[in-house]
Amino acid sequence: MANELYRFESVTKEYPGPGETLTVLRETSLSICDGESIAVAGASGAGKSTFLHLLGTLDTPTRGEVFFDGGKVSAMSMEEKAALRNRAIGFVFQFHHLLPEFSTLENVAMQSIIGGASREEAFALAEKALASVGLAGREKQSVTTLSGGERQRAAIARAILNRPRVLLADEPTGNLDEKTGAGVAGLLLELNRKRGMTMVVVTHNREIAGLMDRRLELRAGELYDQTG
Repeated sequence: MANELYRFESVTKEYPGPGETLTVLRETSLSICDGESIAVAGASGAGKSTFLHLLGTLDTPTRGEVFFDGGKVSAMSMEEKAALRNRAIGFVFQFHHLLPEFSTLENVAMQSIIGGASREEAFALAEKALASVGLAGREKQSVTTLSGGERQRAAIARAILNRPRVLLADEPTGNLDEKTGAGVAGLLLELNRKRGMTMVVVTHNREIAGLMDRRLELRAGELYDQTG
């Protein structure tokens, strides 16, 4: 049986509003295993991104506990959380967030340089990551010359640079046409199945969701398992 990577214990996330408190997660308990792939669906504003932010240690619960690999996230310092994100968690967003003033290689290598690697080591890792997503030969190009699909592949290369244990993707194909989006989805699934990388993907694309091990839907603060 696969090891448990994440555990939510009665996690509630609330945001105070001018009239009433908005609850985006209510008493949520779940486990995510090493190597699992999960799709998360739900209406706009349902709290899907908040769920990813809790997984990525970018946000904290109002009540309850989040555990990563057996460790209580609330017991970690800000520095420990930052180190965890750098080495163990990769993020891919709907907007690629690549910096136009840098080359494709520099954009991808930045994650490792921030983590303390030398430029030489970071560039070597970035070249391998770009090759693994089908962008070998594009290293010196400005990201402004890449197509939309290529930019998202570069963003994925940046996310997997340090070979994280988990990849969190928020609508990674939302800005792409159907064919390009299918290619990016195929790449994500390949990372999950060939590398064993745990993956949680927020998506409205039913075809992509159908390829995942589990399908969850977030409604009115509750997570429902739609698998099967």
